Amino acid sequence: MKKKIAILGASGYTGAELVRLIATHPHMQIVALSGDRKAGMAMAEVFPFLRHLDLPKLCKIDEIDFSRVDLAFCALPHATSQAVIRELPRDLRVVDLSADFRLRDVAEYQKWYGQPHAAPELQAEAVYGLTEFYRDDIRAARLVAGTGCNAATGQFALRPLIEAGCIDLDDILIDLKAGVSGAGRSLKENLLHAELSEGTHAYSAGGKHRHLGEFDQEFSKIAGRPVLVQFTPHLSPMNRGILASVYVKGEAQTVWAALESRYALEPFIEVLPFGALPSTRDIRGSNYCHIGVVGDRIPGRTLVVAVLDNLTKGSSGQAIQNANLMLGLEETDGLMLAPVFP
Repeated sequence: MKKKIAILGASGYTGAELVRLIATHPHMQIVALSGDRKAGMAMAEVFPFLRHLDLPKLCKIDEIDFSRVDLAFCALPHATSQAVIRELPRDLRVVDLSADFRLRDVAEYQKWYGQPHAAPELQAEAVYGLTEFYRDDIRAARLVAGTGCNAATGQFALRPLIEAGCIDLDDILIDLKAGVSGAGRSLKENLLHAELSEGTHAYSAGGKHRHLGEFDQEFSKIAGRPVLVQFTPHLSPMNRGILASVYVKGEAQTVWAALESRYALEPFIEVLPFGALPSTRDIRGSNYCHIGVVGDRIPGRTLVVAVLDNLTKGSSGQAIQNANLMLGLEETDGLMLAPVFP
């Protein structure tokens, strides 16, 4: 018997990515798709690239019979999921792809997202969805909070180094390039082709980006003391992909060895040979993260570069990875697709 899946917010990029991946999943079947503003439309009308699939029509959330659903993916906009998930059946497993449950402290949520948390009672049970580091907790969870795509990329590069104690925690810089799909599907002037193409620009600089809340939370938890990183994201004129250049103070071979050791058995994280650097073109459309390490000409300084697809490993693919664990399936089910190249 296949697990019955509902996708709430299926008319957005992460919702469509969930459909694309679940379409070939051996143990999942989509039984409901919501998209309030496009209710009544076929997915083929909204996303013609999914025309070959036999999918239910988009509907409103309150039209879904959740008694026949094993797990719901919530791919709704930030600040929307809290109220929606609060009204779902309490025995329904949920993977939320928004930012609504990522920060354990509701005061931190208000600080970074500018409004009170609407479901603090649910926040207490939410498990942070960075699969490779919270696997056991996710397996037993009812509600999993997907990570931010930028936050996931930086954490894959840095968590093993903080755990190993091989870098200076007060000297960490993350310079990150992100594809435009990370900004969502809403019409925005700055995302028009003429405004975005042929240029790259920094945004939310100077410690203003919301994913810093996740970095603060996770890195400080590992270290047992406050860890504040310098983080500047840049919007790059590509559809998919994130590349994080992480500058640390630590011996390069030791840094590489810590990453190689920690990820040796992870199916979706590849640490490249020492001195090799990854490219976003090599992970596009896949659930893989590639990490490379090189030493700097300045002794004791090291560059770590991590790349992943923001829509897959940074969001929908990782959400399915978590759902597999929650449903008692193989973690890799439906996710072993090779990257798209060229």
